[in-house]
Amino acid sequence: MRINKAVITAAGEYHSNLPLQSVVDRSGNRRTALRCTLDEVVEAGIQEIAVIVRPGQSAPYLSAAESHASRLVFFEQDNPRGYGDAILRASDFVGDEAFLHLVSDHLYVSRSGTSCAAQLCEVAARHECAVSAIQPTRENEIVFFGTVGGTPIAQHDRLYEVTTVVEKPTPTIAEQELIVAGQRAGHYLCLFGMHVLTPAVVKLLRSNLDSSEPDQTVDLTSSLNQLAQSERYLAFEVDGTRHNISYKYGLTLAQLAITLGGDDRDLMLTELVNLLARQ
Repeated sequence: MRINKAVITAAGEYHSNLPLQSVVDRSGNRRTALRCTLDEVVEAGIQEIAVIVRPGQSAPYLSAAESHASRLVFFEQDNPRGYGDAILRASDFVGDEAFLHLVSDHLYVSRSGTSCAAQLCEVAARHECAVSAIQPTRENEIVFFGTVGGTPIAQHDRLYEVTTVVEKPTPTIAEQELIVAGQRAGHYLCLFGMHVLTPAVVKLLRSNLDSSEPDQTVDLTSSLNQLAQSERYLAFEVDGTRHNISYKYGLTLAQLAITLGGDDRDLMLTELVNLLARQ
């Protein structure tokens, strides 16, 4: 299975401007958050990229894409009905192919020489099924993320067979349904905001949208949970971290993570020590 296309959702009411913000990349160059996400996609060998935006917002996104602008096609989410509905706006674009999906309010920082997206696509191609990237997350943070339950796959490091997916579970539900063997106490496997999705997922999203009431929203998590009950679906702990820039101080923390993994690591550490010393 080869992944040739990517879909980035960026039409959330409170999130649509986040990808237009700027950070300094590992080499010290100022980039928009969108440009960083697009770099992630292109490093995975993907050239065709769809971006789901709010009506009338394609122009600022083209500008923010910088050198990747020619790779983009846009789909507007008018009359929005949730995250799942946003992905469906690109259904004609992806056709009957598996595709990489990323959210636009996260920045990803690899700890290896391979981007997080490239790591995920390699696993999906090897196992020929849908795969979600995950990150072990402390119990007090799981109310912000979709969380998976499953079993480790023998002889495959950081790879899990998914049995259930729950959107933003309470600690009680997580303790009852989502404990995964081998995880540190108080930690759960939460979604990373990055998936390789198959045509089966698109069909489930479409079915859920068609069967819902006109005023109901449709999420992705429910369809992923249904997928886990019907066919092989894996979760992979990428060698990297995700940083939600919609959170308070989210962009600041993402910038710190990027810089501490980049060319100016020593400078940043020195400045942090100096700053703490003056407090």
